[in-house]
Amino acid sequence: MQRVSTYRRGATVVKKSVSANGVRHLSTNATMQMTPCDFAKKMKQNGQHRAFIVYDRSTKTMKVSHPMLNDVAEHLKNDKRDYDGHEGIFLAIGPKTGALFSAVVHNTTRGQAQGGLRYWPYNTMEAFLSDGLRLSQGMGRKNALAGLWWGGGKGQIARQNNDEYKNKAFRQTLFNEYGSFTTSLRGNYYTAEDVGLNVEDVSNVFTKTRFATCIPKNLGGSGNPSIYTGHGVVCAMEGALDYLGRGTLEGKKIAVQGLGNVATPMILRALERGVSQVIASDINLATIAEAKKTFNGKPVEIRQSQPGDNSILFEDADIAAPCALGGILNPETIPKIKAKIVCGAANNQLLDPSSDDQELARRGITYIPDFLANRMGIVNCANEMYGTLPNDPAKERHFTRDWENSIFVMTHKILKTAEKDKSTTSVAANKVADQEMTKPHPIWPNRAWQITQSLVKDEWHKRND
Repeated sequence: MQRVSTYRRGATVVKKSVSANGVRHLSTNATMQMTPCDFAKKMKQNGQHRAFIVYDRSTKTMKVSHPMLNDVAEHLKNDKRDYDGHEGIFLAIGPKTGALFSAVVHNTTRGQAQGGLRYWPYNTMEAFLSDGLRLSQGMGRKNALAGLWWGGGKGQIARQNNDEYKNKAFRQTLFNEYGSFTTSLRGNYYTAEDVGLNVEDVSNVFTKTRFATCIPKNLGGSGNPSIYTGHGVVCAMEGALDYLGRGTLEGKKIAVQGLGNVATPMILRALERGVSQVIASDINLATIAEAKKTFNGKPVEIRQSQPGDNSILFEDADIAAPCALGGILNPETIPKIKAKIVCGAANNQLLDPSSDDQELARRGITYIPDFLANRMGIVNCANEMYGTLPNDPAKERHFTRDWENSIFVMTHKILKTAEKDKSTTSVAANKVADQEMTKPHPIWPNRAWQITQSLVKDEWHKRND
């Protein structure tokens, strides 16, 4: 679903659209406005089953595997918002499903690219690529702030209008195909679970590749990261309150948008910390029913909301916690927010990072960047290859107040940096994360970059391995 508006640039009328995940798009050329399904069909018509755009560090230009990607490269060159010298964009078509796959690799100085696989409908190639670019960059920054030796990556499958996305057999084939695609990339990108996937889907990916994390516990993985993620968001709330001199969570009121897998453990942990009241909303009736059972007898008010209804964030609360869709902090919502702190689990909360964070700051609202607060999903599964431990200290240290990369300590660091630089918290978080991303992996520096170069040299786009 996209909202579309137009504005005039000189004599040219330009279309601007906002996707359901909050990414703003600017139409530029015919290729970028193709649907992913039509783009995949065009690839097949040209005898192509794989394609890539890879950044050349020496010439600071982009190499494309096929001429049909020249329009895409031109768009990226002029994209000052989402494109950030990403090392590679790899595309492929599912042999049986015909679905368009992507693996977007941002910066791998700290290690191999890692980020979840998103199965989502996209109206245009611009929306598809923009989402991958933003999310892979966000994962790189999240990994860096968390002290993980991983780079930023993102996987995508464009959900087709006519596919059988609820059909179990279809999903098995689809995610087997994506697993094979991941294997073909030789380990420059590690995939994981994200929006649109379940545990069985990840198992089907894992069947065809070893380059996957967040796999089920019965296969030696870390399992569902939602509880860890929810607890991490609460740590960020506590860090913000402490830095601002507003005490602890005890006696505070929180307004929560979305009651999904992360919000529920987040609320439960906040209640353990003494929160006096929680008001939460969701659009899904089944989710609401389950939440009412979970929070029965607790000071939690559950409301049903309709799509597009963001009024829960306008409650007179101490903290507003967006835990649903991205792009929720925008010119329409920010003027109505009463809470002095915004800290939630949703990804890409700012619709336009270049301006929306400034408006929040102007109104005296402290925004905790999502990739600082919701890191624990990737922390939970990032290092599965090193085995698992009960109460794993490599995970638990993120909840402490003495480790330099813990959520509480890093929240203080970001807020202090913003205050010192007289910048917004978003700018400060990006600054600190980007500095951390320049630190090379202590054992395998530039390994993923070397793999990417080998894929180009070996003409990966022509191979069938």
